Amino acid sequence: MVSLFIVSLILWNTYIFFQKFKEEERTKMEILATAYKKMFSNADLDADVSFEIQIISSNYNIPLILTDEQGNILEFQNLDEKKVDDLNYLKQQLSIMKTQNEALQINLDDTSKQYLYYRDSEILTNLKYYPLGLVLILFLFSVVIYLFNHSSKIAAQNQLWTGMAKETAHQIGTPLTSLLGWIALLREDAKNMEVASEIEKDVLRLEVIANRFSKIGSETPLSKQDVVALTENAFQYLQSRASKQVQFKFKSEASHYIVNTHAELYGWVIENLVKNAIDAMQGRGKIYLKMYEDSQYVMIRFTDTGKGIPKKLFKKIFEPGFTTKKRGWGLGLSLSKRIIEDFHNGKIMVLESEVGKGTVFLIKLPKK
Repeated sequence: MVSLFIVSLILWNTYIFFQKFKEEERTKMEILATAYKKMFSNADLDADVSFEIQIISSNYNIPLILTDEQGNILEFQNLDEKKVDDLNYLKQQLSIMKTQNEALQINLDDTSKQYLYYRDSEILTNLKYYPLGLVLILFLFSVVIYLFNHSSKIAAQNQLWTGMAKETAHQIGTPLTSLLGWIALLREDAKNMEVASEIEKDVLRLEVIANRFSKIGSETPLSKQDVVALTENAFQYLQSRASKQVQFKFKSEASHYIVNTHAELYGWVIENLVKNAIDAMQGRGKIYLKMYEDSQYVMIRFTDTGKGIPKKLFKKIFEPGFTTKKRGWGLGLSLSKRIIEDFHNGKIMVLESEVGKGTVFLIKLPKK
């Protein structure tokens, strides 16, 4: 606000200075018109007009053209010397002068008139663009302030999410320990072995989830992993717990793809895509995951038969907080993008989508 006030004050002072300068140039032209009048209206050829000539020759910065009543050019000053022999150039300059300033009428006698046209001096012209420079500086300054505040807001949000994630991991840890104790008691009863085994799987899954949350905001070292096995394990776990009306299909062109990855965080991405697909299909449809490679990347192509995504939202769906669900925080795809692109130096994108038919996501993990 202070900067805006200062720049506004400078602009106002510049405007006042510009108007005064323009009035001074008008006064100079009026004096010069008077000198022309005395020169051309004086019938005495021996009359001393040296003073008038001195006034006319003292104008060295304001371009002007003197015409008769019919518009014929009689005199000119301070125009481009290389072009003054070109009549079209002189007419062009005359047109500019007519638009910039009102002509000064010189009455030589009762029947004869001349007209003095002039253009703003170079100094006045440059001064005209000075406020534009100030406005541009103010605009750039405002953009910098906006970007700074926007970055600060995003940083604060990231810090908040990181703190919430770590606190969630901490809070989950206590009941997990108790659950493991109850599972041990169930195992003592031979009748409950199967139940205990299934509960244990889910408890171990909760441990993985808690561990994922604890990794947010921390350094996550990558290690060489078989990404086929990681993908298939996450895929099959969700398949076993999904509705039977959802058909799962997994295919890999090779039995092993070894890349640098973080097993728990990568598994989280696969789970997010599967869960989003199930929600988009409203619990009924097909999910197809295919893995293949090129010279640089291992590709994970994820296809569903859900409601699809409009093209204008292809990038927006990865922004934190964006969701089309009535319930949801809009963090799943945002976290997935961060995991793949920031932690794994890979890429995740909507490859194609058609509203009412489904969506194809593509994950690219670098092989090196």
